[in-house]
Amino acid sequence: MNTLLIIDMQNSWVNGTTPRYDKEGVVARIQHAIEVTRQHGGQIIYIRHANDDAMIGSDGWEVIPELPFTPGDVFVDKTACDSFADTGLLTHLKITGAHTLMVCGLATELCIDTTIRSAVSHGFDVIALSDAHTTGDRPHMKAEKVIEHHNWIWENLSTPADSRLMVRTVAEVFGP
Repeated sequence: MNTLLIIDMQNSWVNGTTPRYDKEGVVARIQHAIEVTRQHGGQIIYIRHANDDAMIGSDGWEVIPELPFTPGDVFVDKTACDSFADTGLLTHLKITGAHTLMVCGLATELCIDTTIRSAVSHGFDVIALSDAHTTGDRPHMKAEKVIEHHNWIWENLSTPADSRLMVRTVAEVFGP
């Protein structure tokens, strides 16, 4: 089963004080990925990060309203960058027979990167949606360069023999 992991697209992170690179474009591409994944019977998993800036149950912790969920979508709450760390994500994916994980959301260099690396280590095929993840400018690098750098890293990352990591645009995976 194909599974779309939407990481940390929450009010506190998307609409917080740090401007997100190409926010509207990223949200639109994630919306398209959600629609096509649902049409083809895939599963949608929203990963939510909880900390002092996005406490569980608060408005900041909620997924942005532009990404509506439906019954059957799954929510996983985490407190670390790795979506697999101390969560039920791995168990859920094994029970549902997930084999390919399509990853999008934010922040590129933190939770997206860590989850992608963890997923391939757990033996999943992973598609990093190259134009559906975002971040903000950092003191040492502009957001656009952070994204470009990580897309390159993922294209060149060695993975275990039982998994693959591909970097594709939303249009390449889901059509225009």
